Amino acid sequence: MDDREDAIIGTESLNGWEAWLGSPAGRYVLDWEQHCFDEAVVDVFGYNALQCGTPLLDCLRSNRMPNRVRAEVGRAALGRTGDGPALLIDQFEALPFASQSVDLVVLPHVLEFSADPYQVLREVDRVLRPEGRVILSGFNPVSLWGLRETFGQAVGRPWLPDSARLITLLRLRDWLKLLSYAPADAEHGCFRPALARQSWLDRFAFLERAGDRWWPILGAVYVVSAVKRVPGMTLQGPVWRSRVSRRSAAALTSHRDTCSRESAAAGLAKAPDRSEV
Repeated sequence: MDDREDAIIGTESLNGWEAWLGSPAGRYVLDWEQHCFDEAVVDVFGYNALQCGTPLLDCLRSNRMPNRVRAEVGRAALGRTGDGPALLIDQFEALPFASQSVDLVVLPHVLEFSADPYQVLREVDRVLRPEGRVILSGFNPVSLWGLRETFGQAVGRPWLPDSARLITLLRLRDWLKLLSYAPADAEHGCFRPALARQSWLDRFAFLERAGDRWWPILGAVYVVSAVKRVPGMTLQGPVWRSRVSRRSAAALTSHRDTCSRESAAAGLAKAPDRSEV
């Protein structure tokens, strides 16, 4: 399969994902994630911010960075939200940005539809500045929605688009730890059952507060925020300079000590004997 066929398949999967987001369950997820991203990016400062994928979400609208770019794969720049410029790229595994040039990267459900999600994280780590922040969202396999997706795939009726591959929060944290990111903070939401009709979703609205209090880690969607940490370095001069300086200092000290002992001995020799006087 060549790159052109991969791009066509990727476009079809993204179109299926956007069609699912137009359903009542998809709008329910979008509403919760939009509120969560608004709070997550509002206090992140810098110059350059990047959002990858999911144009129906404007994850950077509450951020105040001067340069906010949204990148998409395999589709025309139509029907998007927000006021920032859009960039059409081939794949998220190879971002067209210089190394350490971005202060904030947001990945809403990007890893689930990627052929190599860990490579996407490595590419994000390459373009992200030290102390920069990455914010990701995904579906939680350990939830009611995850269970329905698992059984739906077994019987040929998946709940999510066919190409979606759910990633556990534990695995995602392991990947971030391998890339030297600080312990990732996670927030869970969408505690209502996986239902297709809006009327049934409204009937289970009371589960939002109950789930957030009693079983927070079982939310259908999670949002993870992590900071890129770079070990500090201590600049030192060439080793031979330090050795030479130490040797010269030791020689000078020994020379001074020798001169002092010789002067003291000469003074004692010249001093008159008071007993003879």
